Amino acid sequence: MNTYRDEAVPLLSARGLVKAYGRTPALRGASLDLHAGEILAVTGPSGSSKSTLLHCLAGIVRPDEGTVSYGDETLSGLPEARLGELRRTDFGVVFQFGQLIPELTVRDNVALPLLLGGLGRAQAGARADEWLERFGVRGQRELRPGELSGGQAQRVALARALVTGPRVVFADEPTGALDSLSGEQVMTALVGAARETGAAVLLVTHDAQTAAYAGREVRMADGTVEPAEVTA
Repeated sequence: MNTYRDEAVPLLSARGLVKAYGRTPALRGASLDLHAGEILAVTGPSGSSKSTLLHCLAGIVRPDEGTVSYGDETLSGLPEARLGELRRTDFGVVFQFGQLIPELTVRDNVALPLLLGGLGRAQAGARADEWLERFGVRGQRELRPGELSGGQAQRVALARALVTGPRVVFADEPTGALDSLSGEQVMTALVGAARETGAAVLLVTHDAQTAAYAGREVRMADGTVEPAEVTA
């Protein structure tokens, strides 16, 4: 994991992103910078294409126009194999409903990115246990996702996103399916882990309390990003 931080050069940069689904426009020239180590909240009403922006930045969706740059790489020009490698190593992604694999135990869910990266099973399991301990769910490591509460499942998803030591964590409505207490626990855990490891966090949320955990906030409206606002 590289925790080098240069305030002048964005870690991740999007310029003029345009994306449509059929005849329905989603992004209309969105631009955004994310710096190493920062926690950035992207807010806005439902339908403002916050998630589409996140998916483009994470290399999950390719924009129709515009560029996403990560270091000296342009994501839209990379083959799928390289994008998959980035999502296993440099990028960690957390979705609203966790998207854990129901057939696997909690421990195996968290260890999976390490196994896909070639780490041995014993080492991957040990590292998974460390992250489960950090998020307070090591006691559930032999359970299946369906046996967890919503808050527990989301903390497991966070452990899986962070276990590889990513430089960027993309969190798409990570508290959207949780009650207020569970949401607070998840955000406290995410922010604490990010600050400890030096990871940047791109947080998509419609919730003001969740956005307040970020150091900077930008709002989206009609597929574009409005000027930034410092929140902390």
